[in-house]
Amino acid sequence: MLDTPVRETGPSVAGSVSAVDLDQMATVGDIARYHARERGQDVAFSFEGRETTFSAFDAETSRVANALLAEGLKTGDHIAYLGKNSDHYFELFVGAAKMGAVPTPIGWRLAPPEIGYIVEDCAAPLLFVGPEVMEQARAAIAPLAKKPKLIAMEADGAEGAPVFEAWRDAASDQDPGVAVTTGDVAVQLYTSGTTGRPKGVMLTHDNLLAGRKDSALAQMDWNTWGPDDVSLVAMPVAHIGGTGWGLVGLLNGAKGVVAREFDPFKVLDYIEHDRISKMFMVPAALQIVVRQPRAREVDYSRLKYILYGASPIPLDLLRECIEVFGCGFCQQYGMTETTGTVVYLPPEDHDPAGTPRMRAAGIPLPGVEIKVVDEAGAALPPNAVGEVAVRSKMNMAGYWRQEDATRKTIDAEGWLRTGDAGYLDADGYLYIHDRVKDMIITGAENVYPAEVESAIYGHPAVAEVAVIGVPDERWGEAVKAMVVLKPGAEENPADIIAFARSRIAGFKAPKSIDFIPALPRNASGKILRRELREPFWAGRERKVN
Repeated sequence: MLDTPVRETGPSVAGSVSAVDLDQMATVGDIARYHARERGQDVAFSFEGRETTFSAFDAETSRVANALLAEGLKTGDHIAYLGKNSDHYFELFVGAAKMGAVPTPIGWRLAPPEIGYIVEDCAAPLLFVGPEVMEQARAAIAPLAKKPKLIAMEADGAEGAPVFEAWRDAASDQDPGVAVTTGDVAVQLYTSGTTGRPKGVMLTHDNLLAGRKDSALAQMDWNTWGPDDVSLVAMPVAHIGGTGWGLVGLLNGAKGVVAREFDPFKVLDYIEHDRISKMFMVPAALQIVVRQPRAREVDYSRLKYILYGASPIPLDLLRECIEVFGCGFCQQYGMTETTGTVVYLPPEDHDPAGTPRMRAAGIPLPGVEIKVVDEAGAALPPNAVGEVAVRSKMNMAGYWRQEDATRKTIDAEGWLRTGDAGYLDADGYLYIHDRVKDMIITGAENVYPAEVESAIYGHPAVAEVAVIGVPDERWGEAVKAMVVLKPGAEENPADIIAFARSRIAGFKAPKSIDFIPALPRNASGKILRRELREPFWAGRERKVN
């Protein structure tokens, strides 16, 4: 989700842009220092009526750094953040970077035991808490042997805890002058934890910044920012799509409009009233926004590009979004462990008429290597499905305190196994089928749920769909579709199955369909197939047949 500025000496194809000197921003803390010097009076962040200039942001992040030092933190120590999106979170993020601490944002939708596990795992002595989740925070730390100090992000709901602004403003706004190296960990993001305990992904300053210089020098229009660009930060900051995208605008000297949480109605208001020019969203979010009755009444003339990713997007939904928003689209493929985007599908490959490339994740970013491997790690030829492996400067430093898991993910040559099943075509375009673990084996045939979902999605009665494998005595596993109908649509499983069989091979089409009111998703929008599968596999020793 992280793209970087183009260093230019003159106008680009996209128009005049301000020069951004990447060499002066080797660490995350340097970003605040640099832009305070270069564009101090411009707005860095806007949040619910509060605007912070780059000069003020630099001063506030220095206060945060000095306040953390006063609390006794040192380089490598963690701080935890539990809350919805806020401009103050980015002050914490960059302030911690100035003195070497590691911010660890936690998904606010998590249950108290999950929150407590992450706080304990990263050994954070401070937990910064948003007003909506103070009760969950107190419940989460109650059973911990070593409880962190709570700091309330807002006065509302503080309940005796120090309030962030007062805590911050008690410290000096002078730069702390702490030596921070580019190889130090800059942020720790926890994986979704769809199976087992979540793992802390350690991302360094180099991962976040140095790894993007190759992309910057390529001067791709969708990756170019100008002084009038405005970025919408709507995805949760506990995920790379929120923290990473927020860092993008900051790095480029653009104004970042921070949404407390994703709200389809407010997204339309932001686009119209805040003159949003770029935003990143997952397909599930895009679907909600484009289906709002007002979506076709909004002025999108300022909107240049929508970047999307985190899960495949059905062709029919993409067509609808292109028609409504009228801007450029660029698909982003990556994961937390790769610091976000490593593969992109250029806007010029987005053809509403539909081409084979519109089903692709795209091509590697400059400086990124991609290969598809078999179970033994051997590279496969074009069009052969295997596991996608990535090598680049953006590959994580490793999993926090999990050396074995790190070795299983990144080999001695630096190749990171993504856990995604896909193939490369003869032109080097990557096509993602699905997560390797979600693959269905039916009658010795491999079926990838995303392919089946894409086939079903175009049915006029279907709003959303997720495909899973369920036990079958004859075939081992059978393909089942869990369907959310559009309002007023009638349940007609035979018609949906026939529709799918008209688009994909018969063995891939669902054998049965269940209708449900909504699909379970995590905070980043990914479908939780494990929750859908569980009732059908309950009581069985193995979750495959």
